[in-house]
Amino acid sequence: MKKVLSQIRANRIWLLMVLPGLLWFLVFSYLPMFGTVIAFKDYKIDGKGFLSSIMNSDWVGLENFKFLFQTNDAFIITRNTVLYNLVFIIVGLFLGVALAIVFNSLLNKRGAKIYQTGMLFPHFLSWVVVSYFLFSFLSEDSGLMNNILLAFGQDPVSWYNDPKYWPFILIMMNVWKGLGYGSIVYLAAIAGIDRTYYEAAMIEGAGKWQQIRHVTIPALTPLMVILTILNVGKIFNSDFGLFYQLPRNSGPLYPVTDVIDTYVYRGLTSLGDMSMSAAAGFYQSIVGFILVLLTNYIVKKINPEYGLF
Repeated sequence: MKKVLSQIRANRIWLLMVLPGLLWFLVFSYLPMFGTVIAFKDYKIDGKGFLSSIMNSDWVGLENFKFLFQTNDAFIITRNTVLYNLVFIIVGLFLGVALAIVFNSLLNKRGAKIYQTGMLFPHFLSWVVVSYFLFSFLSEDSGLMNNILLAFGQDPVSWYNDPKYWPFILIMMNVWKGLGYGSIVYLAAIAGIDRTYYEAAMIEGAGKWQQIRHVTIPALTPLMVILTILNVGKIFNSDFGLFYQLPRNSGPLYPVTDVIDTYVYRGLTSLGDMSMSAAAGFYQSIVGFILVLLTNYIVKKINPEYGLF
C-alpha cells in the first residue's frame, strides 16, 4: 500500500492531467452500464424513479433478444449495418491515407492549409443541416439534379422513393463529411516521420512514388492497423444521423437505408419498448467487443508488433 501511495505522489501531476478524461468515462460509460440489465427485463415505469422501475420490472431473460431477431427485418438491418460499415472502413482508410499523402506533398504550404480547412469543414456540420443541403439537390420538384436532367431532356427522378440510388448516395455523403477529419491523424503521423529516411531514399535514386511506397506507407502501417481494429469494433454501430436524417425517414428506402440504430429508434418511438432497445444496444456492444478481440488476435498472428494489446 505504501508503494502505491508513493507512486501516486510521484506521478500526481500526470494523474491530474488524466483525471477529467477518467471522470468522463466513469460518468458516461461505466456508470450507465448498470442500465444494461433492462435488456433482460420487461421494463415498466412505476413512477418511483429509474432504479425502482428497474428493480420492480419482471425478469424475462432473453425474450427481448428473441423479439429482436425474430422480426422479418432482422436480416435486412443486420446486413445493411455490416456492409455499409465495411465499405466505410475500407474507403475511409484508403482515401484518408491518400488525402494525407497529397496534402503532405503540396509544395504550397499556405494553399495546403486552405485545402485542409475546406476538407475539414463538413465534419462540423450536423447531419440535419446536411440533409437539407442534400434535399435541395434531390428534391423531386425543384431539386438541382432533376433540373439538370430536365435540361438534358431526361425524366425527373423521384430520389426519395427509389432505393437503388441510395447506397451510393450514403457512401458518397459519408466520405464527403468524414474524409477531411479522418485524414488528420495520418497527416500528423506523416509529419512525424524522420526526414532522414526520405533523404536516404533520394540518395538511392527513389522517386516520389518509391518514397511513398517504401517509406511513408510502412511508417503508417501500424497506425492504419490500430485504427482499423478500433473501427471493426464499431461495425455493428451506425451513424444514426446519416441513415435517418439524409433519407428523411422515407418508407420506400428502408430496404437499403434501415440499420439497427434506426430500426430500434423507430421501435422505441412507436412502441415505447425500452427493453428491446436496450437489448439491441447490448447486442451491438458485445459483438463489437468480440470483433475487436478477434481482429486484434488475427493481426498479432500476422505481425505481433501491430497488435493493439
